[in-house]
Parts: sequence; C-alpha cells; structure tokens
Amino acid sequence: MTMSQRWKLTLEYDGRPFVGWQRQDNGPSVQGCLEEAVHRFAQERVTVHAAGRTDAGVHALGMVASLELEKGTTADKVRDALNFHLKPNPIAVLRVEPAGPEFHARFSCLGRAYLYRIVNRRAPLALEAGRAWPVSQPLDAEAMDRAAKRLLGLHDFSSFRAGQCQARSPVKTLDRLDVTRVGEEVHVVTRARSFLHHQVRNMVGTLKLVGEGRWSADDVSAALEARDRAAAGPTAPSDGLYFTEAWYG
Repeated sequence: MTMSQRWKLTLEYDGRPFVGWQRQDNGPSVQGCLEEAVHRFAQERVTVHAAGRTDAGVHALGMVASLELEKGTTADKVRDALNFHLKPNPIAVLRVEPAGPEFHARFSCLGRAYLYRIVNRRAPLALEAGRAWPVSQPLDAEAMDRAAKRLLGLHDFSSFRAGQCQARSPVKTLDRLDVTRVGEEVHVVTRARSFLHHQVRNMVGTLKLVGEGRWSADDVSAALEARDRAAAGPTAPSDGLYFTEAWYG
C-alpha cells in the first residue's frame, strides 16, 4: 500500500480566460485546468484546494493550492509535469513543496493579500488591457490613502459586500489598506484573514470616488456605517485585481 503525499503549490495565472478559480459548468476554471493536468501527469482524479476562490477575470501572482497524490514523485517533477500539461493555459506553477497531512490551502490559511492596479492616464491600455483598470480622470492617491485608513480594523462590511456573498457574517478585520502612486499607476494593497465577496473591488470603487474629488474620507466612513451596499461606491472591474499572497503558521 502506497502512502499518499500532500503537496503545497504556489501559482500565478492570468484570470481573463477563466470563469474564476472554482470548477463550474459554464466555462474553463483554474481549478479544473489544474485537476486535468494532475490527471494527465499522475492518472489520478484529485481535488485541488486554493487559499482563495478568485472570481472571473481576477489574476494571481502567489495563489497557494494543495492536493494529495498517491504517485511517488518529487516536488520538482510535480512542478515541471503540471506546467507541461497546463499548456497553453496561462497558469504557471511557480513552486511545489511537500506538506504535512494536516495542511489545507484554504482552512490552514491565516491571511490573504491582494493588489489592485489602476493605470491612471488619458491614453487607453494597449499591453495591459484586461490586466489593470484604466482611469483617465486624475486621481489623488494620497487622499485615497487617507480615506482607506477609515476602513482598517474590525467592522461590519455590509456596504462593501456583494449580494451573492455566502459568508456567514459581514464582520471582518481589515489589517492593511494602502494606496500609493507608482508612476502612472495607483496601487491598492490590502490584507486580512479573509474577505467578503467583492469586498476588495467595492472598496477600490469607493476609493476611486475619493481620488476624483467627488467623495471625502468622511463619506467613506458614512458608507461603512450605513451597512448598506447602496451606500458605497461602484464595484471596480476584475481586470485590476491580483491575489498576491497567502500566510500560514
């Protein structure tokens, strides 16, 4: 009897061709492509779990996933075989590490981080189309950052929660929300143990109103306190959102 081995994978992917991380009937998913690559490599049907279930069009720079294999092999072979069988999908397995039997990419995760990229210029996107949010109106990143700090800490984030969100509670603790200008880009970096559905995109859409001078930091506080999705700003497009990191004990 062979002992199965659990593996921890770190991935990057371009979310544009996919219906999201999760396997669905209405199109290709990142999870489905990975599970098919595992089957081609090891002739095993497995479920690949991820630290976060990204939506359609959302990208990843450092998604963590876990799976279990009966096949005796090495971490380097798993990485190279999966990358071979993933072609031509825009998914890359960056690292594979052996993990203990108790490790689970989702349930063991202690924190998740996202980057949201806005390209703030008059000209349209040629190379970055689908990989950033083009905003032509000049944005005040410092004002956005000051307003962002109003959202830090433990709050009821109902105003920033999608209607289809399945989380049991709208209460979350936001550990980090920083807005910085990097040349013609405005970057929003956020970290929490977990997020509500569309929470990051709804926060970014709201902060854009501040950057344009249409809202103040007090307006952001009022939107948070309203606990009503209609009180906050619009949902930013999926194009600019990247899952960057997952933390484990």
